Amino acid sequence: MTSAPSSIIIELPAWLSDFMAEDKSVYPDKTSRMQLAIRLARRNIEQESGGPFGAAIFDMSSHTLLAAGVNLVVPSNCSIAHAEMVAITIAQQKLGSFDLGAEGLPRFELVTSCEPCAMCFGAIPWSGIRHLACGARDEDARAIGFDEGPKLSDWSAALNERGITVETDICRDEAIGVLNRYAELNRDIYNARQS
Repeated sequence: MTSAPSSIIIELPAWLSDFMAEDKSVYPDKTSRMQLAIRLARRNIEQESGGPFGAAIFDMSSHTLLAAGVNLVVPSNCSIAHAEMVAITIAQQKLGSFDLGAEGLPRFELVTSCEPCAMCFGAIPWSGIRHLACGARDEDARAIGFDEGPKLSDWSAALNERGITVETDICRDEAIGVLNRYAELNRDIYNARQS
């Protein structure tokens, strides 16, 4: 057994760090914002830097990108390194606040290429995100073998009750295409618990 680590490090792919440093674009509509999340997921597959999921956090007023995330579970050996969790963590670190809904901050939207799994669903209210936009559905990720965990059957209503609006099925077919491509490449389907 090795000694306990003194820090936790999840290394971002160089291409993602470069993208965030260079991106000054405005994403004026929900389609352009979702296409960015899907593009991130696709690039993550192409670069072999992780799983087929991408997420981005945008300022809801200016429609500028605050943070981008991709699934890094396999390369980081960390089951919590989902695209949404990576994007939320980057946003919180950039702003120096664990609460993205804190007073004085703009309202933020999380755009993700697939509906959140059970873990990411739980993190959304705690993060301070005010709007969630999703591409593929939970069932689409499950169709290729991913274990999304147990989630409330009416999860979007539960978020709405907490003041977080939800939109689903944005560019769904395109997002499903990325999931299917990942499966065709026979990449790791982690946590695929088969009972």
